[in-house]
Amino acid sequence: MKAIVCTKFGLPNTLKFIEKENPQPKEDEVLVQVKACSVNFPDTLIIQGKYQFRPDFPFSPGSDIAGVVAQLGNNVKHLKKGDEVVGFIPFGGFAEKAVVKAKDCFAKPKGMSMVNASAFLLAYGTSYHALKDRANLQKNETVLILGASGGVGLTSLELAKLMGAKVIAAASSDEKLALCKDFGADETINYNKENLKERVKELTNGKGVDVIYDPVGGNFSEQALRAIAWNGRHLVIGFANGEIPKIPINLTLLKGASIVGVFWGAFAQKEPKKSLENIRELLQWFAQGKLKPHIDKVYSLENAPKALEAMMNRETKGKIVIDMTN
Repeated sequence: MKAIVCTKFGLPNTLKFIEKENPQPKEDEVLVQVKACSVNFPDTLIIQGKYQFRPDFPFSPGSDIAGVVAQLGNNVKHLKKGDEVVGFIPFGGFAEKAVVKAKDCFAKPKGMSMVNASAFLLAYGTSYHALKDRANLQKNETVLILGASGGVGLTSLELAKLMGAKVIAAASSDEKLALCKDFGADETINYNKENLKERVKELTNGKGVDVIYDPVGGNFSEQALRAIAWNGRHLVIGFANGEIPKIPINLTLLKGASIVGVFWGAFAQKEPKKSLENIRELLQWFAQGKLKPHIDKVYSLENAPKALEAMMNRETKGKIVIDMTN
C-alpha cells in the first residue's frame, strides 16, 4: 500500500510518500481500505513531536478515516467485510489501509460521502462533547467561538445553534466571518480589527458570554475570559496559534467561572458508552440533514504534506480532506 510516513520529527516537507506492507488486524481490530482521511490540527503537532504522545517511527499521521472493511479480527462481530465505515485512530490514516479498534469503527450512514464521513467524527465528536458534557450548554445561553471558521469551529457553531444557544463567532477575517454567518452565527467579531473583550461586552449588554469555545489559545484566551459571564465556562480545545496562554487565575474567582479541559480522544477511551451515545446522536442528526460538514479543499495522498502546511498556516475554512481515490 501507499502511505505518507514520518521518519523523524519535523515539518510537513520532511514527510515521505512510500510503498509499504499492509498492516494486519489483531483479534479486536478491523483493517480498513481507506477512501478518505480528514486533516486535523493534532496531525500538525504529532509530526513535530509536540502532541500528547509520540508514536514510534515510522508512522503515518491522520486519525479521522472513512473506507471499506477489508479484513476482520476474530472477535469482531458487528461488522463484515465490505461494510462502509467511519473510524477514529490515534495515527495511521494517511495511508491506503489502516487498522482500527473495532469499538472505534462504525457503520457509515447511507448517503454520506466518504469525504464527508472522514471529516465527521473528530470535529463533531469534540464539539458535542465540549458543549454537552463539559459545558452543559443550556438553551438561550450565549456561546463565543474563537477560530469559528475552522474545522472544529464550524462544527461547534452548528451544534450550539442546534442546541438552542445564541452564537458569537470570532475569526481573523471578514471572509471567514461571512462563512460563519452562512452557518447561523448571530453575531460576528473580527479580532484582527476589533477589541475582542470590548466587542463581546457590547454584544451582550455588559453581561458577558456563558460559554467560550477556544481552540485558538494565545492572547485571545485571556481577552475572551475577561468577557465571560458569571458562572461562565471557558472550554480549552487546543492552541491553534501555537501559544499556550498563561491565564491570571484570579479571573475565574472574580467571575465564579470555570476553565474546563476538552480532550475527546481520551473521553472516547475512558467513557466509551457515553461517547458512543454522542456519536449515534450526531450521525442521526446528519441523516436528518441537521449537520453538514464544510469541506474547503481536497488533496491527493501524495499531496498530503501540502494539506498539513495549509492547516499550519491557517489558510483553510472548515475541513480539508485527503482523498485516496484522487
